[in-house]
Amino acid sequence: MHFGLTDEQDMIVSTVRSFVENEIYPHEERVERTGVVDPDVAQSIKQKCLDLGFYACNFPQEVGGAGLSHTDFALVERELGRGSMALTHFFGRPQNILMACEGEQRERYLLPAVRGERMDALAMTEPDAGSDVRGMKCFAVREGGDWVVNGTKHFISGAEHADFVIVFVATGVDDTPKGPKKRITAFLVDRGTPGFEIAPGYSSVSHRGYNNMILRFEDCRLPDSQVLGEVDGGFAVMNEWLYATRITVATNAVGRARRCFEYALNYASERKQFGQQIGKFQGVSFQLADMVTDIDAAELLTLSAAWRLDQGLPANREIASAKVFASEMLGRVTDTTLQIFGGMGLMDDFPIERFWRDARVERIWDGTSEIQRHIISRDLLRPLGA
Repeated sequence: MHFGLTDEQDMIVSTVRSFVENEIYPHEERVERTGVVDPDVAQSIKQKCLDLGFYACNFPQEVGGAGLSHTDFALVERELGRGSMALTHFFGRPQNILMACEGEQRERYLLPAVRGERMDALAMTEPDAGSDVRGMKCFAVREGGDWVVNGTKHFISGAEHADFVIVFVATGVDDTPKGPKKRITAFLVDRGTPGFEIAPGYSSVSHRGYNNMILRFEDCRLPDSQVLGEVDGGFAVMNEWLYATRITVATNAVGRARRCFEYALNYASERKQFGQQIGKFQGVSFQLADMVTDIDAAELLTLSAAWRLDQGLPANREIASAKVFASEMLGRVTDTTLQIFGGMGLMDDFPIERFWRDARVERIWDGTSEIQRHIISRDLLRPLGA
């Protein structure tokens, strides 16, 4: 197995890292302070990404994307992970699930999203249905040839900027030996549709400016043309297009950990106590050694999982391993960096306390650590009949 990057991949990494350093870093402090991304800044980031040819780089060339491989895209996400999510959100990466669009949906949703003309958001989570997707109460029933949707979604990232939302809704219930089992359908819902409201969500300590929103449906009527995939086929759509998004969380975590580690390494080489740099004390130097080993291991896991997808190999367990390890690694690295900085690590003179706060959510969204361990163990035990 070759572990080096190709010339093209080196170019991708250097281009995206330069973009993050020049177009993202300068605005981070203001976003952190205000919790808001200036619309002009957002549009500037989006336009410069379009000009670079990196907008929708996760989509194939036949629909107008850059056609990057899973491994190439993992490298893009790794570099974007160094920056504020509120700002890198506008370095557009529409949901790959839009590739399930058919017919008129392609012209209305897929192609405009790839061109940067319309922005999307994804909605599954509900107040009573997080990891238990089939526990969702947001329900759609047939009425007069349409679907009538009622219910609530929450923790919906990026919905305040979305022109349309991909929403997963229960559309039926089957009786099974293990009890009732809900059928799920994905719908494309335009902002402004009667009965559909996008409302402010909760105040979060993680990723300020990258807001979560609440979606409310009250007798919201949707025609069959708004169904993404097949009716009751929501899980099939999820399984084909969404599971690889966990690699994004993992690679983002690696990029953010690298940036945090660089602060720790530089601080340890400059800060003096007892007449010498603190990096010369074994208590600090060994922490640095553990941190970089953790980061390297997480990076290899993520790139290996992406490589398996590129080879058409099963990768569900490997993706889960990458997600759980990288997200928990980020928690360890940010906490250790804060410890190395001491009291200054908690002050907003440095971004360390921000990295520390932001790291916590990575173990929760896109599948909690517990869910990832369930996926891994199930993959190991099922072939043995356990």
